[in-house]
Amino acid sequence: MYLPKIPKLLHAFYPDYRWRFDTDEKVVYLTFDDGPTPEITDWVLGQLAEYGAKATFFLIGKNVETYPLIAHRVIDSGHAIGNHTYSHRNGWRTDIRTYLKDFLKGQQAIREYTGLEATLFRPPYGKLTAAQARRIMPTHEVVMMDVMAGDFDPDIDGETALHNALDNISPGAIVVLHDSVKAWERLQYALPRLLEALALDGYRFEALPS
Repeated sequence: MYLPKIPKLLHAFYPDYRWRFDTDEKVVYLTFDDGPTPEITDWVLGQLAEYGAKATFFLIGKNVETYPLIAHRVIDSGHAIGNHTYSHRNGWRTDIRTYLKDFLKGQQAIREYTGLEATLFRPPYGKLTAAQARRIMPTHEVVMMDVMAGDFDPDIDGETALHNALDNISPGAIVVLHDSVKAWERLQYALPRLLEALALDGYRFEALPS
């Protein structure tokens, strides 16, 4: 179960997490989880380049190990990166010691294969316990999201994913998408149309500050 628009009550309940930016400027922060993925991540980079758009990619450590050249193309294209754990663990279902080891292993993989020290972290599934967060936040900003396209959801189509995003984006929104095999069918429909519609509406696309 997920909501395309994250309720403000949740923002208030977890104020130390980054959900969105408070601004009147037409700026949106597109984020992509679960890569790098062969062909799909490169396709995303091509779509972003058509609009001069910058985004943030939350990388899975084991994928960085397997596809380091794709990770480098993300960075060389001027996009930001963040840690998305090593093996995409659910924080609510994982004890703190195991979770932190997976987080650190993801951090190490990014460092080793890209030469960069990620300072942004997004927990897979958006699920993180308070104890896990306390250990991670001294070194990383925990980035959640304001809008979910739902491109990971096999029960919807690309048009629904597109409107989940378009109908809920406002200035300063952080939008989560996925450059993954699971999301590919919906992403390839939604992303080009999302970029076009937002650009025509006067939005610019920025990477998260890190």
